Amino acid sequence: MDAVRVALLRDVLAGTRWPASARRFAVALRSSVVPQGGGLLLVGTEAYEPWHLAAHLADESTWSGLPELVPTLVRHRVAPDDPAHLAVGLGRIEAAGRGATVLLVAPERPGGGLLERVHDARRAGARVLALGGGDPEVGGLAHESLVVPGDDAVDLDIVQHLVSAAAGENGGPVARGGRTFRDRLSRLADRLTEPPPTRW
Repeated sequence: MDAVRVALLRDVLAGTRWPASARRFAVALRSSVVPQGGGLLLVGTEAYEPWHLAAHLADESTWSGLPELVPTLVRHRVAPDDPAHLAVGLGRIEAAGRGATVLLVAPERPGGGLLERVHDARRAGARVLALGGGDPEVGGLAHESLVVPGDDAVDLDIVQHLVSAAAGENGGPVARGGRTFRDRLSRLADRLTEPPPTRW
């Protein structure tokens, strides 16, 4: 989702808790990975792999100049012929420790021993963030969490857009002319959406 659509989404959701909650969570995410130089592990449940969030974080990384935001997608099932970027299994969570950040996206309660692996990673020093349906055990493991209840009009996909966009904001190196690419894009969007000048 581009910057213009995210801005429109924020306008629609103005007055709700979602823009501020997503920004708070995104700041926690960025402050976890940037000082460490990366090490972001993104994992979902057996039924839900967060491909969409992985792609958006990679895009935000490029736009903001923050390579630390590029996640490693950790998968429950890995086939022998999967390409390298899709061949990272749950053993990577077990190996996580100090300097790693585990972002768990769990619309439902995770199974398959994932919570035990995340708990072990936390005990070894990894920072744990959780985005999902509000399972109490998931929340108890997380240093920071954002709950998206299933009965709300805003779903997990929308919140992931807000979080990924906020994670890339105000974080990149300054581009020539003193403005980042995102600043220039935002200014262009403002100019395209402003009313035409009045002629007398």
